[in-house]
Amino acid sequence: MTPEPADSRDTSSVPAPVAPSPFVRTVIRPMTKVLNPLIVKLAGRRHFGMAAQIQHVGRRSGKVYVTPATAHIHGDVILIALTFGNQSDGATIGISGRAYHATDPQFLSREEAGPLLKATFSALQRAGMRMLGVRQFMRLHAVPAES
Repeated sequence: MTPEPADSRDTSSVPAPVAPSPFVRTVIRPMTKVLNPLIVKLAGRRHFGMAAQIQHVGRRSGKVYVTPATAHIHGDVILIALTFGNQSDGATIGISGRAYHATDPQFLSREEAGPLLKATFSALQRAGMRMLGVRQFMRLHAVPAES
């Protein structure tokens, strides 16, 4: 019997890498170094609905990072617009002044997320996502974090 390689994870449910749109790569990404510190301070707060705070641990460094993202909660479902693609990890999410543990991640295409998009984001937010070329979303089960 041949031993399995050290990294023999089942990748059958892992989606293909999705890169950010050309607009995001050329216009938005260069501005993130300047805007992210400000947005991170506001993201996840009660009256700053355009962004949520995602706290995650670096895969290699083990360092805790806080990243702003466009995310909303609908019932017990969190939907995140993957503006910068699908190559990031997630964990605890702050939305509208509340913290949630995110479980059961599922990548959705724009078509698959359609009904949930309409229920979760405003028409203006959906138009902005189309303009940014967002093609993929992450659906998560939201479990309120203990305060």
